[in-house]
Amino acid sequence: METKNIILELRNKRGMSQEELAEKVFVTRQAVSRWETGETVPNTETLKLLSGLFDVSINTLLGSPRDLICQCCGMPLEDSSISRENDGSFNESYCKWCYADGKYMYHNMEDLIDVCVKHMAGQGFSEEQARCYMKDMLPQLDYWKNHKENEDSGEFEKFKKQLADEFNALNIKDMPKVEKLNSLVGSYVNLAYPMPGGRTVKLLDDNATYLGNQLESLNDDGRCFGILANADFLMVSSYGMDGESPELLLYKKRQ
Repeated sequence: METKNIILELRNKRGMSQEELAEKVFVTRQAVSRWETGETVPNTETLKLLSGLFDVSINTLLGSPRDLICQCCGMPLEDSSISRENDGSFNESYCKWCYADGKYMYHNMEDLIDVCVKHMAGQGFSEEQARCYMKDMLPQLDYWKNHKENEDSGEFEKFKKQLADEFNALNIKDMPKVEKLNSLVGSYVNLAYPMPGGRTVKLLDDNATYLGNQLESLNDDGRCFGILANADFLMVSSYGMDGESPELLLYKKRQ
């Protein structure tokens, strides 16, 4: 679809007139009309405003001329998986698992490979094939080519280590020692927990990125522990296969 049709469709979906759209992005109604007839295309700054207004990437506004992939993990990018800056604007270079809250989630390539292999195994790849593929592909991506420039002097890894230590200090029965935390998007881990009175409550933001992991119970009862954290809290839950019968074990504000 061409830019002219995309802008027209997005404007109509919002129920906005050309005058209303023009006012929101600081142009004239005639400018909007020229976009929608294909006479002109919005300039870079206006594209940024349109991106924020319609909550779509600039690549989408331009008719997706680029096949976007995350420059950290190689994942194909769609608007729903593109990372965002702290101001909410899209960062079209990364997925929201690899870059969140203005921070890079991975500073060790082997850690990223371990996470990706788990998702790729069984989807046409053996674990060995997935690992070989990732080891060949990742060094070609911009993030890893410029990794030294993207380093934060190890501060993020120290933060993850601190969170792991805090989880381990909880001494929760049958929960294995926490060795590693991965980036997890809220919508994938936002379980609904039963509360007194029969209510169920979700505690996470679907659009936020957290640090966490899934750990198999030492009790060998088929249950797993789900651990999640950010700078503000620690959370531990228990559940069966595919998140069945979730139980909130702990939600603790960090000091």
